[in-house]
Amino acid sequence: MTTLLTAGTLLLAGPACTLAQTTDPNLGNEESPFVRLIRPDRPGQTITTNMLYPGQFQLETGLTRYDGGSSVGYAGRTAWGSTLRVGFFNHIELRATQNYLLTPATRPLTAEGAPTPFAGPAGFAPLNVGAKFLASTVQNARSQVVVLFDMNLRNGDASFQNKQFEPGARLLVSQQLGQRFGLEGNLGFRQQGFKAEGTKQGQYLTTLALNGPISANNHLGFFAETYATWQRQQGWRPGLTSGLFFRPTPGLRLDVTAAHGLTPAAGGFNVGAGLSMRLGK
Repeated sequence: MTTLLTAGTLLLAGPACTLAQTTDPNLGNEESPFVRLIRPDRPGQTITTNMLYPGQFQLETGLTRYDGGSSVGYAGRTAWGSTLRVGFFNHIELRATQNYLLTPATRPLTAEGAPTPFAGPAGFAPLNVGAKFLASTVQNARSQVVVLFDMNLRNGDASFQNKQFEPGARLLVSQQLGQRFGLEGNLGFRQQGFKAEGTKQGQYLTTLALNGPISANNHLGFFAETYATWQRQQGWRPGLTSGLFFRPTPGLRLDVTAAHGLTPAAGGFNVGAGLSMRLGK
């Protein structure tokens, strides 16, 4: 059902693009709470269609604890993730995401009673860089289509083995519901390296998310998401993410979230908390 719901929403990409191209930007939608208030790309798997205007900066950072059987993120580990987004000209947004993988707090003890050295990856993970491109004519229209291209680089701590370039792409689609709520979906793919055989280890991702305020003053809101990843060797791994956020000002948001896989292979319970801040007009 997760797959069918997500696929059905993404089929709206064509009509959404048409509607976005015919929406008059002077109708005042840019002043609606859904557009005016900060919309970060965290905390779930869904990346929003929201794009910053030229000269705007947005920092999104948070701590996430992944379950040992998680099919997304770093299974069994705690990671600190930060994304810097910068508004550019010609409806382009540049972005960079850096994760820092913490060393496990508890490790087996040696015969002398000291923690054993940790042999797994830790420290800074390979940097992810990318850019959003507006596929619709009007930025922040009620229906919007955006394309994201990104890549994992080969830098990061030496403990991360077998590093290689990992290009990826996503189609981002959103439909505003009323003035305050929004339905957003992603369809993406990431592969290892640039050769054809790298696609065999590639991973597909589909998401569908609903978000909006639950208080009259728009300060308190909710986030609900269904997602699924697919790889040839692993098959489908669906999951759910939900959470609450608080916006004391239009450009500041705090959030807490929880996620859970829907099958044994998709992993267990994951939790996270973070902060997002937007600067510039």
